[in-house]
Amino acid sequence: MVRPAKPDELGRIQEIYAAARRYMAENGNPAQWGNGYPQRELLEEDLRSGQLYVVTENGEVHGVFVLALGEEPTYAEMENGAWEHDGPYGTIHRVASDGRGVFAQCVEFCRGRMERLRIDTHEKNGTMRHLIEKHGFARRGIIYVEDGSPRIAYEYGE
Repeated sequence: MVRPAKPDELGRIQEIYAAARRYMAENGNPAQWGNGYPQRELLEEDLRSGQLYVVTENGEVHGVFVLALGEEPTYAEMENGAWEHDGPYGTIHRVASDGRGVFAQCVEFCRGRMERLRIDTHEKNGTMRHLIEKHGFARRGIIYVEDGSPRIAYEYGE
């Protein structure tokens, strides 16, 4: 089940992000979320803005993600490609789990709220690249996140 996160779940959410950082580091991607990303302040802002969601099973939180509706500033410029659609879209950010597969539930939930979706990931995040492509997202090009590092950008939508 996917639902909005609650303030008293931030500790559990941080545990899930710590597990995801460990997994990425163990699988050749130590830089993407290094230094404790995402910080609690960012998660609190996501919660206040109503865009932080959790994936639960039997009442326990096993996954977390952000669905941000509207323009994503880092998507304004792209190298080696272009967005196929110019209309409204939602952006999926910061998908993580405690080891259980939650990406399919995340995508199904997001598709139910927005026809067109965008997502990006680090080149070395092979697991996420595989999942994104498996769920019908098309690679569009390279964008740069706030710290200037490149990410592969994907888009979903007819």
